[in-house]
Amino acid sequence: MDAAKRVLIYRLGSLGDTVVALPAMHLVARAFPEAERRMLTNFPVNVKAPPAADILASSGLVQGYFRYVVGTRSPVELAALWWRIWRWRPEVVVYLGAARGVESARRDARFFRLCGVRRLVGVPVTEDMQQNRTERDGTLEPEASRLARNLAELGSVDLEDAASWDLRLTEEEHARAGAALVPTGGRPFVAVSVGTKVQAKDWGRENWRALLGEIARLCPGYALTLSGSPEESEASEFAAEGWRGAGGGPVVNLCGALTPRESAAVFARARIFVGHDSGPMHLAATVGTPCVAIFAARNKPRVWFPYGGRHRVVYHKVDCWGCGLETCVVEKKKCITSITVDEVLAQVAEVLSAVPVHGAER
Repeated sequence: MDAAKRVLIYRLGSLGDTVVALPAMHLVARAFPEAERRMLTNFPVNVKAPPAADILASSGLVQGYFRYVVGTRSPVELAALWWRIWRWRPEVVVYLGAARGVESARRDARFFRLCGVRRLVGVPVTEDMQQNRTERDGTLEPEASRLARNLAELGSVDLEDAASWDLRLTEEEHARAGAALVPTGGRPFVAVSVGTKVQAKDWGRENWRALLGEIARLCPGYALTLSGSPEESEASEFAAEGWRGAGGGPVVNLCGALTPRESAAVFARARIFVGHDSGPMHLAATVGTPCVAIFAARNKPRVWFPYGGRHRVVYHKVDCWGCGLETCVVEKKKCITSITVDEVLAQVAEVLSAVPVHGAER
């Protein structure tokens, strides 16, 4: 394995998908330390979705990218992609794609073979590799665990080790975060992200406004930071009115002001992160900040929960759970709209009681 000079990592998605694959990517870096590692990924499908390069920049885990339009069936585009990969001549493909069925995985494998790749690692050509296993306590295996399991031939991964989730943030990124936090006046702060690019995951503006008012009363003297895309700035300001109305401390709206990695450096200094099932939630978890996450039931529980025992997830398992819908009209998002402000506030209070006042542990 050490002799390989060019390794192609296949992983689609944006912020959360990239963060969940971090332990697997660290494993690839250990297995092929001398190789040039490039990622085959997609162009962002939403203006709120940052590309993988924005998350992995400066990490050293990936040195280059091939990008294509996800879901394309254009012969011209596929031929152009084939030519770019074939010309680079990767010796190994490490497959970190989502589970889309055995036949889809076999079709991908045929494509990589046509690109001249001799060795494929992790292609989920069995149902066991496709599925998140049911664990002893009856819960489903996290997606990060499934990805790492499929790469067992490269070695083992300890998901409990913080190094497995290390973004390798730079001193410059930490400095940029520190500068952005100057308006907090050095106070402890709550990091919040109210945005989501999926309608079915949206808890609602009024809920967020009411929750931030209650958190402000719970945490007198604290500051509030708001993170997300530029398009989420207005919704964040609307929610922040609840904080201000309750006499909360300084509000710092960072939506669109920082890169994802700089946002991670901000989250690393927060006492707690509160948000939807979203990319920022996964960023906060990966830097060790305890999260309170509000989940719709569109996905099965635990698969996409923030990894680690310090987090709290609010999830209602309704009769239509696991639907996978991005837009919910018929059931009117009852799984997430049935979650009350008091339920979330109780989890916030529980987490804060266990976190040192000087900030989140790394």
